[in-house]
Amino acid sequence: MNRNSQQLDAVVIGAGQAGLAAGYHLARAKLRFEILEQAPRVGEAWRRRWDSLHLFTPAQHDGLPGLPFPAARNSYPGKDEFAAYLENYASHFGLPVRTGVRVDGVTAAGSGFAVDTASGTVRARNVIVAAGANVLPRIPDAAAGLDPGISQLHSSQYRGPADVPDGEVLVVGAGTSGAEIALELSAGHRVLLAGRPTPHIPDPLLRYAGGAYWQFIHSVLTLRTPAGRKVAATFHQRGAPLIRISPKDLDRAGVVRMPRFTGTAYRPDLGWVHGPERAPSGWPQTRRGVVPGVPGLYFVGLPFQYALTSGLIGGVGRDAEYVVRQLARRVPQPSVVAAVPEPRNGDREDGGSGEAEHAGGAHAGP
Repeated sequence: MNRNSQQLDAVVIGAGQAGLAAGYHLARAKLRFEILEQAPRVGEAWRRRWDSLHLFTPAQHDGLPGLPFPAARNSYPGKDEFAAYLENYASHFGLPVRTGVRVDGVTAAGSGFAVDTASGTVRARNVIVAAGANVLPRIPDAAAGLDPGISQLHSSQYRGPADVPDGEVLVVGAGTSGAEIALELSAGHRVLLAGRPTPHIPDPLLRYAGGAYWQFIHSVLTLRTPAGRKVAATFHQRGAPLIRISPKDLDRAGVVRMPRFTGTAYRPDLGWVHGPERAPSGWPQTRRGVVPGVPGLYFVGLPFQYALTSGLIGGVGRDAEYVVRQLARRVPQPSVVAAVPEPRNGDREDGGSGEAEHAGGAHAGP
């Protein structure tokens, strides 16, 4: 199917938290758009994560713009609860999500873009990529040389302790995901955790420090401040901070810390987006999500896109709002008469919530 005759104001690629937040703001701007999602259901990427996964931040920081997360303060919702929330969010606001649509390429074409999918080409004046910053599992080359008798499992394949045979276990990667998996496995295995220690955000700060602490990491630790730029440099060198789990938790469980093992975790999969320059990490070079030199191309959901909270659920709302504001300037006039309902009482237009590095969009959100 070719959709040339139905040029849209915007196409959003990915229906994770970043893509849905972008959709919310596009609808409020009365623009004509679609959200394309590869998975068969909104939130599917979260459902595929390991069974015991909970959000890394408390529920009061786990909502998207216009709709607070429906859970008690200081609780940590499970992955399936959050997947259901994303699905309900899209339905609640009537966002035009098309599931089961794989995007194969995005190319500038005339005054807009051609978005090539398995079911045809979609034409749009603008494109917002919200497909997740870290998508492809990264396996170190050394893994190929291990004894075939050693069981190897990437975290994307892990569902629970039953997946891991008896015996000593080496978990490679000491970010929050690796640390949580190591802690879970320590109940039945001797666990070694290889990885460079990352900064730790103490749990009481997120739970009990209230709006002041959130405002600090949301409004002060940004690319506009010297402190924020310093944290950003550390972030890109050492990774995201540990949230909801601490090094002391690992020590108490008897997890043995080991040196870093390079070439692990995830890496971006954005080769199908043509045009933007790439940083050494593989992430696109942007200015708050706006791609220099490629008018009409935007990203939402990148790590430290603008602030430390850009990788948290509460940060994507503000990033999405900024991107949509820039995008709307390229549209001659609003194309849609329908509007998104007003936010519920108590919610904030900046997204007002948070969660860590997992879900972004089309590939699989986490």
